[in-house]
This record gives sequence, C-alpha cells and structure tokens, in this order.
Amino acid sequence: MYKRILTIQDISCVGQCSLTVALPILSACGLETVILPSAILSTHTGGFKGFTFRDLTDDIDGIADHWAKEGIFFDGLYTGYLGSVSQIDKVISIADTRLKEGAPLIVDPAMADNGKLYSIFDDEFVKNMRRLTDKADIILPNITEASFLTGIEYKETYDDAYIRQLAESLAANDRQIVVLTGVGYREGKTGVAVYQGGTLQYYEHEKVAKGSHGTGDIYASAFVGAYTQGHSAYDAAVIAADYTVRCILGTQSDPDHWYGVKFEPQLKYLINRL
Repeated sequence: MYKRILTIQDISCVGQCSLTVALPILSACGLETVILPSAILSTHTGGFKGFTFRDLTDDIDGIADHWAKEGIFFDGLYTGYLGSVSQIDKVISIADTRLKEGAPLIVDPAMADNGKLYSIFDDEFVKNMRRLTDKADIILPNITEASFLTGIEYKETYDDAYIRQLAESLAANDRQIVVLTGVGYREGKTGVAVYQGGTLQYYEHEKVAKGSHGTGDIYASAFVGAYTQGHSAYDAAVIAADYTVRCILGTQSDPDHWYGVKFEPQLKYLINRL
C-alpha cells in the first residue's frame, strides 16, 4: 500500500535536521511525504550565528482548512520540534480531523536534552506537550524529555527499573508504545528501549563519542519510515538505530562537516534494511 504521511516541524534551510532530514528519509522509505513547516530558519541554531527565523504558526490553520476542503487525509502524522503551545494546539486539531481512522500519531517531543529544557521552553510548554503525547500512539523521547513529561527525577546513571518506570509513567494507556532513546547501561554503549503492552525490550549499540546535530531527527524519521512500512516498533527502533550510527560514523572523518551528519550516502543502506 502506498501511504501518505504528514510531518509537522520546522525547516532549517541549511543544517541537516528537522524537515530537511524528515522529507528525504521518509521519501526513501517509499512514503508520500507531506510537510507542514512550523517555522523556517536560514540555518539551525547550533553553532551558526545571525540566522534568520520566521514563525509560520499563523499559516497552519489556513493550510489545514484547505486540506479539509480538498478532502485530504493522512495515513500517519509525525511531529518533531514544535515552538509554542499554540503550535501544539494546532497539531492536536489536525490529528483529530485529518488522520484516517486507525492511522498512527507519532510524537517526538523535541524539547530537552542532557537534563535541561531547551532555553525557549518552560513548564507550561511541558504540560501542553504532555497533552500531545497522551494522544499519541507512539512517543519517541530521550531520557531527559521522558523525565520532564513524567515528573520523575532525571538520572545520568540508572538501571533497567528506572527506564521501566519512565516508560510506564509516560504511557497514557495500554496501547501506547514508548521508544526511549539514548539508554545506556555501560561504558561505550547506548541504545533504545521499547515499551509496549507491559513488555520492555532493549537494543544496545555503539556509542559514538562525538555528538552530532540532527541525529535525533534522523533517528525519528527512520523509525517512522520503517514502522509505517509495516515493521514492528522494536524492529523499526533497531533499524533506525543502526542507520543513525552509520550516518554518524560516515561523518566523523570530515571536520568541516561539523553542523550535521552525512545521512544521504547511507539512504541505500536504510532502503535495503526495509
């Protein structure tokens, strides 16, 4: 089946993140990919100076209204970075009105990392993001985001019981799937934990010492592509993890490519895995 998926997030013209990552990866996965930009930036904000920014919140309702008039519906909705409570409200409205029956809502609550919220966000945003994640079929947080969404203390050192507590507290109902990223129990390793129907599965992979901008978007997009094309949540999590690691390793030898990772040369690998 040829599926149409909508992704809502910002677009950085340069920087290999958000929509400039989601669109090609989802398309490579064989999906008709519809985009709704929440904002447009000349570059991403991680290391560039003097970037331009235009908030597109006021355009979202008109776009959604036009889709309604045209009778356009979607086989899935995947959200990334959202910049305000107002945008969360609009996403919830689109999820309620433009998704086909049974189509998944997949939320990457991109708002925090390393124990801290991004500087633009506050507790009110977290509370409203929880409204969105409660509606989701699948949630893709890192440990920091899961901590803020559940109110559970953030820990850098933890065990399986802590990860299970985060996942169980985040799941709003029995059908929800939680995919926790950046879960590492030992030195030099990290991985993903998939919680579904009371079962917690873990996949460990190499931890690349040098961090890279946009890898969360690459992971989430690859996961959504694999899952929407019929792979189980756990298998999609594994495929996305392996793909993301390959993208990072393929960039490490190029010091000039500091602003993102070279995900495009690895798209053939992703396609073959699917």
